[in-house]
Amino acid sequence: MPQGSSQHRPHRVAVIVDEGTNPFEVGVATELFGLPRPELGLPGPLYEVTLCTPARVVRMNHGFFSMTGTPGLEAVDSADTLVVPGRPDNVVPRGADVLDAIRRAHARGARILSFCTGSFALAEAGLLDERRATTHWMWADAFRELHPRVLLEPDVLFVDEGQILTAAGSAAALDLGLYIIRRDHGAEIANAVSRRLLFAAHRDGGQRQFVERPVPDVPEESLAPLLAWAQERLGEPLTVADLAARASVSPATLHRRFRTQLGTTPLAWLTGERVALACRLIERGEERLDVVAARSGLGTAANLRARVRRETGLSPSAYRRRFGPAGGEPLVS
Repeated sequence: MPQGSSQHRPHRVAVIVDEGTNPFEVGVATELFGLPRPELGLPGPLYEVTLCTPARVVRMNHGFFSMTGTPGLEAVDSADTLVVPGRPDNVVPRGADVLDAIRRAHARGARILSFCTGSFALAEAGLLDERRATTHWMWADAFRELHPRVLLEPDVLFVDEGQILTAAGSAAALDLGLYIIRRDHGAEIANAVSRRLLFAAHRDGGQRQFVERPVPDVPEESLAPLLAWAQERLGEPLTVADLAARASVSPATLHRRFRTQLGTTPLAWLTGERVALACRLIERGEERLDVVAARSGLGTAANLRARVRRETGLSPSAYRRRFGPAGGEPLVS
């Protein structure tokens, strides 16, 4: 079950919609956490989402539309997870009522997510002092000037600091949201949600948020066919050299293409895909660690344990207890 939920109700998510909030990030929160998902065949919804506002009428960014008839900020006080989207006027202080609601949620142990420049609100509330955090790269200098005690990481997609998680740009909110769903419900469900979104199921938070895309003299070939080929062979002893050979390029050229098109390295991508496969195998009921390690290409049970713990925060056995078949046997080496 998700953090802070019980067997009797879905995990409650509150989204603070303040004056000038960016509509895209509100849409991301409702798309990820608020939609019914009958295709999953689950007995109930994954989450219960409430949009809440500090005033009866709140104008969105650029006044494209206004929100009315939403609950007030008291809805934050019953949420298991609080989402704080961004807004463009980040140097303008937030209202005291918004900051107080964020502080109350933090004080009682709710999980708190910021999308894009929503991290400004968390920093203004005093939640990010001496913590790692990120924000949109365009606002990094302003963030440092306003909040020098925050350990800003401006060149990553998102940062997980336990109770508090911050996403960089608007699209990185999708990455963080899928990361949360994977942590709460496992890789299979996160993959199903990402397929519905037509969005990459997994991009590690440490990937660069701004990917350089210079115009080459000759357009580079898409990596998609190579990625599909590799995903079908994760259990084989694939190396970066093998990927380069398949693409008929040098390892250095392949590395550059991965950096340009995906914002990561071939090895990091390959390892992430193998960990995701290992998690799916565990969820489907495979009980033998050595079999999971071999079929996912992670090699040894020791490497599997280290990689799964790094990615999910759980040991393989704990991951199985949370996401594996009910009543299944414990994992064995």
